[in-house]
Amino acid sequence: MSWKWPSGPTNKNSNGDEWTGFLDEGVSLEGTLQLKGTFRLDGQVKGNIISEQTLILGENAKVEGQIEGNHIVIAGRFDGVIFAKGRVEIQAKGVVTGEIHSPCLVINPGGIFDGRCHMLASSESSAAVTIPIRAAGQM
Repeated sequence: MSWKWPSGPTNKNSNGDEWTGFLDEGVSLEGTLQLKGTFRLDGQVKGNIISEQTLILGENAKVEGQIEGNHIVIAGRFDGVIFAKGRVEIQAKGVVTGEIHSPCLVINPGGIFDGRCHMLASSESSAAVTIPIRAAGQM
């Protein structure tokens, strides 16, 4: 079920993904959270989050555990392991402690990352491209 934004007739974000909902500040959850569309989290979560689309951790979010997803945006605090098929963004007030496994990591000025990053090949990419390099004497 999709959550309808009160401001308009559509429930899609700027990327065209469908919003499925949010957890607001003051909400605590312990366990596994499975998400199909774009989801915003501003509460506290201990456990696993599995997202098929975009997961946004707002400035008030405090998450401890593991995230598996596609596009992950962090403006709050995260401690644990992230496995992303697409992009991980740490925004200006975001703090990430732990490990990130992703083909793309963006840390905006002011964002903090303390841990290990494992850059993976994009799951959407095809075979590797080989670029021949000539020796300096062959030019």
